[in-house]
Amino acid sequence: MRAMHGLRVTLTRVCSTSQALPVIAARHPYRAEVKGGKVYPWCSCGHSKKQPFCDGSHKKSAPGLSPVRFTPTQDQVVWLCGCKQTKTPPYCDGTHKESHVQASHVQKSSPDPQL
Repeated sequence: MRAMHGLRVTLTRVCSTSQALPVIAARHPYRAEVKGGKVYPWCSCGHSKKQPFCDGSHKKSAPGLSPVRFTPTQDQVVWLCGCKQTKTPPYCDGTHKESHVQASHVQKSSPDPQL
């Protein structure tokens, strides 16, 4: 390999590799009574003031994220993820019990989990 003395290289990142990440809206799931056949937009970014549902806040606060739309097949009570870390969106999978979620700062005060 030949040594190159005096060569100056400047690297500039052309496109950002950063991606919007969700914030933890709550350290608990939200109980929601849902109607079969109705489409619901679950907030995936954590910025919505209408947790656990989307209010469009992601457009400004987390433009790389969008709501998860789901349609229940029947009227039922479901538990929707509040920490936004679930592996089964929009449903709670218990991830909120993990230490990294419990130790984290919640983005804002959360409304009552009993919707």
